[in-house]
Amino acid sequence: MKISNFKTYTKDNFARVAATITWEDRNRPSEEIYVATTQEFAKDLSCNPNTFLLACTIVAFHYGEKRIFIDAEDAEICPELRDGLITSMHWMRSWYKIKRNIVQIEAKTNLKVSNTAKPERAGMFFSGGIDTFSTLRNNRLKFSLEHPASIKDGLIVHGISDTNLEEFENAVISLTPVAKDAGINLIPVYTNMYKHIKDLEYKNFEFWRFYFGGSALSAIAHAFTPRLNLVYIASSSEIENIEPWGSHPLTDPNYSSYDLQIKYDSVYLSRLEKTKLVVDWDIAFKKLRVCDILVLPPGYLNCGKCGKCIITMATLTALDTLHKTDVFPIKEFSKDLLLKANLQTVLEKAKYRSLIPLFASIGRQDLVFWTKYILARSRVKSVLKKLAKSF
Repeated sequence: MKISNFKTYTKDNFARVAATITWEDRNRPSEEIYVATTQEFAKDLSCNPNTFLLACTIVAFHYGEKRIFIDAEDAEICPELRDGLITSMHWMRSWYKIKRNIVQIEAKTNLKVSNTAKPERAGMFFSGGIDTFSTLRNNRLKFSLEHPASIKDGLIVHGISDTNLEEFENAVISLTPVAKDAGINLIPVYTNMYKHIKDLEYKNFEFWRFYFGGSALSAIAHAFTPRLNLVYIASSSEIENIEPWGSHPLTDPNYSSYDLQIKYDSVYLSRLEKTKLVVDWDIAFKKLRVCDILVLPPGYLNCGKCGKCIITMATLTALDTLHKTDVFPIKEFSKDLLLKANLQTVLEKAKYRSLIPLFASIGRQDLVFWTKYILARSRVKSVLKKLAKSF
């Protein structure tokens, strides 16, 4: 895979950095991939070769490209990042027991250290879900605003989920009061670095989920190195139940460079502990956005039907707080919703298992029974799947 034609330009009143991606071992057309933001933050965007290296290396590794070749005289990558990407590919090859070759990275490395000092400034990826709200809340409880690890900016990204542009803009409007309350700048970001390979996805966004999430977010973060030197990616799991995943504490920090540290945040907190942090933050609780469904019910931030919505509503019911928010079209959590939960990962099972004593404490024996039922159902499915695979 070749990366060339680095450029910075304005399109439709958005500042954009881009590069052309040319496949060498697959018969696919060349594509310009980009990261863009509004003119307000144009000065903070850079055409950073590290961005496009991160956007392409795990893609090349997964889809059979032999190398990444950066075809530009003045484009230099960070040697720390180069080693980090190689390390992450080795982790993935070990996790998933695959025989793919490690992609050869052919690019000039930056051997000089810049003498230009920039202020220490931390940012985070800010989607409005439980994980990101709890990361921000926890950060505010731990650090003073003057601390260099205190979050100053929230990057909210369009182009890495199925949310359409209208729903994304509604989310930006909805989350603006939360950002103001927390004292952070909300920075809208637009990209196609995932869209341009979605036709290669096999099912259920498995490439994003198991390989690409952390490196894609880190690629976006590196485009903002003139502004940021630390970016948090909120953990999606806790230590006790962590599994191989596309965003993981063993891989995400490897996507750091000399200019930018990537931090996988709050891996010691359980989903239940994170939810309690959000429930106690009133303005965030009333703007909670956990859903990535393409078309949402009018006036709502969540569909109330997908897996993310179901586990969040179940948790809020267990905490006796679902009735205190209007972000879901459903006010009463029932067994019918619970039965729609499709538990596949260790983390998903752990989330529901942790709710059983809470359901019991609020007198919802019906939900205790049906939670145990879906956990048993998932165990049976796992056994049958293993048997089918062995034969």
